[in-house]
Amino acid sequence: MDLYDETCFECSKLITHKYSTSFSLGIKAFAKRFHYPVYAIYGFVRYADEIVDTFHGYNKLKLLTDFKREAFEAIHAQISLNPVLHSFQKIVNEYQIDCHLIESFLRSMEMDLDKTTHNEDSYKEYIYGSAEVVGLMCLKIFCENDDDTYKRLMSQAKSLGSAFQKINFLRDIKSDFEERGRTYFPQINFELFTEADKEKIENDIETDFNNALDGIKKLPRGCRKGVYIAYAYYLELFKKIKSSPAKTISENRIRVTDRKKIWLLAQALLKNKVNAI
Repeated sequence: MDLYDETCFECSKLITHKYSTSFSLGIKAFAKRFHYPVYAIYGFVRYADEIVDTFHGYNKLKLLTDFKREAFEAIHAQISLNPVLHSFQKIVNEYQIDCHLIESFLRSMEMDLDKTTHNEDSYKEYIYGSAEVVGLMCLKIFCENDDDTYKRLMSQAKSLGSAFQKINFLRDIKSDFEERGRTYFPQINFELFTEADKEKIENDIETDFNNALDGIKKLPRGCRKGVYIAYAYYLELFKKIKSSPAKTISENRIRVTDRKKIWLLAQALLKNKVNAI
């Protein structure tokens, strides 16, 4: 089983490297014992997201329903022939990740199949399920079954996931509307996206970021550096978005260059070395 387990984790690692440069850089900065667990989480959430976002021409509802059923079957049986689900169930069982978090995540993915606009309640539900619970899953890993630390940092972990997701929404506001017909921010008309709309969203993100940074500083040393690298990358992306007019955001996808990402990585490593984070 050891060889099978390893190959399944390596599949999740490959998925992470192929889909996300920024998260791959952050994961490399974790203590080695956290690498496979975080790859497993990323592989699971990425493939669920792919079903609803890119599998056009297929029965997405059936694919997602089957994926959900197979995921919980794997968790219960503690094995799966699907490498992504096998590595995921290993981590769910080892770190005692609450199935409610998984249910909430998959519920948000289901919302993407038929919900194109959101009110305040559905927006909060979607953010919780698509982002905050992912932060909580990772926190479970980082706390290594220390429930007191987990409970103390839950709010900050949710804030970090929320900030990341809202920045993704701003960055992808054009493609979400034009390619998928979605507008995530409540009471926002993409075709009349104003500076006031943008500022309101940015203020909300800043509140999340401020709360999240306090939590990052209290994380165990083995994961703090990696989480801070992801935070630094998204903060840089957020700064670029803030400095861009609403019209630019609605016409172009803002990104951070690979060279800038490497520079941010170096800065984060330096801060960690001098205990600045």
